[in-house]
Amino acid sequence: MIVGILFLLFGYYVYSRLLERTIRPFRDSTPATAMPDGIDYVPMKRTKNLLIQFLNIAGTGPIFGALMGAKWGPIVFLWIIFGTILGGAVHDYMTGMMSMRNEGSSVTGLITKYLGKKTRYPILILVIFLMIMVSATFARSASDLLVAITGLPMFIWMAIILIYFIASTLLPIDKLIGKIYPFFGTLLIIMAVVIIGGLLIGGYTFPGFSLENLHPTGNEYYPDMFITVACGAISGFHATQSPMIARCTTDERDGRMIFYGAMAIESVIALVWATAGLTFYGDTNGLMEALNAGGSAGVVYDISTTIAGPIGGLLAVIGVIICPITSGDTALRSARLMIQDDQGKHSRSKRESLNLTLFLSVFIIALCMMDFSVLWQYFSWLNQTLACIVLWTATVFILKTATNRLYSLMTAFPALFMTMTVISFILHSGQGLGLDYTVSLMIGAFITVAAGVLYIRAFVSNKQE
Repeated sequence: MIVGILFLLFGYYVYSRLLERTIRPFRDSTPATAMPDGIDYVPMKRTKNLLIQFLNIAGTGPIFGALMGAKWGPIVFLWIIFGTILGGAVHDYMTGMMSMRNEGSSVTGLITKYLGKKTRYPILILVIFLMIMVSATFARSASDLLVAITGLPMFIWMAIILIYFIASTLLPIDKLIGKIYPFFGTLLIIMAVVIIGGLLIGGYTFPGFSLENLHPTGNEYYPDMFITVACGAISGFHATQSPMIARCTTDERDGRMIFYGAMAIESVIALVWATAGLTFYGDTNGLMEALNAGGSAGVVYDISTTIAGPIGGLLAVIGVIICPITSGDTALRSARLMIQDDQGKHSRSKRESLNLTLFLSVFIIALCMMDFSVLWQYFSWLNQTLACIVLWTATVFILKTATNRLYSLMTAFPALFMTMTVISFILHSGQGLGLDYTVSLMIGAFITVAAGVLYIRAFVSNKQE
């Protein structure tokens, strides 16, 4: 884990500066300064934007996803570390900067502009559905943990959470999100420190690194692990959040710290929880038994209360409750923004925003009735599909705007990798077509090669804007 953190620091201080060259020269104005509206376009300080972006993208993903990914053993650390440096943080930074260069456009608008108008409605439907699923998934995960702690019925907690979601979606971004998120973002970081500190003080034996597949049932780590561990490595959900903060950023130079930096911090959270899962239960068999018995929420509760004591455990559990709630609300907010952006309507119409939010909330309530493990499975591969699409969008953007088209390799390589991962998973998984594993990899490789050929053609022929 320590080596992983050092690599992440290298990614932030070195690799992200190279990535930043795709955007230079910087522009003097941003949507926040040129188009302030007091609701969504609100100038805020970069430290506040960093903490809000971090909390927006964190959710339960880097915690629950890392715990479930740790079933494959320490090999999950490689995906978290290098997936972040070369893929996830690149994805988040490019989305935020593309949005700033396009008047704060939502990700659906960016995809339509750079991949073609024919993608408009398919992408809008896909992303809105993903946002509803994210809100439902995170609301359900938080309520499950609250039920375990308090014993109160789930519907009470669900009602409270949804009321908060609606308020957060409708209020100006600096009135609720801008005030409480920096505090909660700091709390989440403290929570991770508490967990690692408890493991060290408690004398637990940390797992040694191994490239061996240690999954108790022998499941292949590729592509399954790369889909399971989405947040914490690379996540398409983040592309829906970055444009919200792009509308609040006052200097393009801050983008590296806000977008790349927030993803690097989230990766550290994922490393902490993957380490905690393997350390606390001793091996992948013990971890899997705990996950099967109490789910991810139960595992978090057991680890937190056991190793950190009552106060530290409460702090840790609160952090895990805050994570999903403060990502589920912004998922709903981004869904509202994407629909309004697509229709060319302004969010100053409070009645229209309220009606749209309530309409979306009905679908969130319906999905919350499903089992969490089922929700997470479908969220994971839809999420990674969006990440793949956004990386290709960023590649086209760089080809059209960068002074040196070679920089497009920084998004094209992870886009090709995610194309292979997503296609082979959908073909092989029981959630998809359930084809033979080898056949799925071969078809995935063929489609990936075809995508690579299209990229080379675009690289050679595309003209700079």
